[in-house]
Amino acid sequence: MSAIVRTLWYIESRYREELCLDDLASATGLSRFYLSRMFPMATGYTVSGYLRGRRLTQAAKALADGAPDILAVALEAGYSSHEAFTRAFRDQFGMTPEEVRRRRSIDNLTLVEAIKMEAATKVTLDPPRIEHHGALRIAGLSEHHGMAGAAGIPGQWQQFAPFIGNFDGMIGAATYGVVGEFSDDVQGYDYIAGVEMRPDADLPREFASISIPARTWAKFTHKGHVSSISNTCASIFGDWQPNMDFETGGGYSFLEYYGPDFDPKTGYGTMEIWVGVKS
Repeated sequence: MSAIVRTLWYIESRYREELCLDDLASATGLSRFYLSRMFPMATGYTVSGYLRGRRLTQAAKALADGAPDILAVALEAGYSSHEAFTRAFRDQFGMTPEEVRRRRSIDNLTLVEAIKMEAATKVTLDPPRIEHHGALRIAGLSEHHGMAGAAGIPGQWQQFAPFIGNFDGMIGAATYGVVGEFSDDVQGYDYIAGVEMRPDADLPREFASISIPARTWAKFTHKGHVSSISNTCASIFGDWQPNMDFETGGGYSFLEYYGPDFDPKTGYGTMEIWVGVKS
């Protein structure tokens, strides 16, 4: 059973209890540091966001069924007061618990249903290449994405495509996706669709850049279509992390590498995930 499946099972069997990252890390055999990165890549939710969504979804269903005591529903969902529950419920669904109970319906609510265990697709990875690489300066278009917002990344690449090869200072023909650091307190991450640039090159005004020092990388090959690259990421952080001393920080979690032969029209070509490791 993969780490993501163990995590989902543990949450679904105990989400009404008080849970934290340390509890889940202990249950799955992962550190809280890497669990906070692996879970969003595989599910589109932070751990706290999924827990909150599951609890409030069950609360919404109880209210729509006519639960007579809103405070009892709040307590069952892990909230100690009516006010705190109402605030969280409104933030999640855009209406109050009273409104849902009054209309006796969960229609038009964006519920967080249980993620099916079989939906967490397991990828069998080849061993990574361990290679040292000099310093990199990656520059391109940067956007902030919600944890469930990876669907917006192809559009970001589409916006970036006209720039490729049309400005000075680009090194090589590969492109890079820089995945920003994940935080369980911030519901999203920054992503740069970019290229390697000379350190002294001037950037187009639309560009953001990040400087990555020389380091050793574990380079994992992604097989198949680019749309399934998140499954490769989930397998890296769920299955390889316990056996490798990964090193992140500096404003990014990992890099996506798209080789010169990668064709954005078909979604096929050389694709790799680069994760820093301690030498």
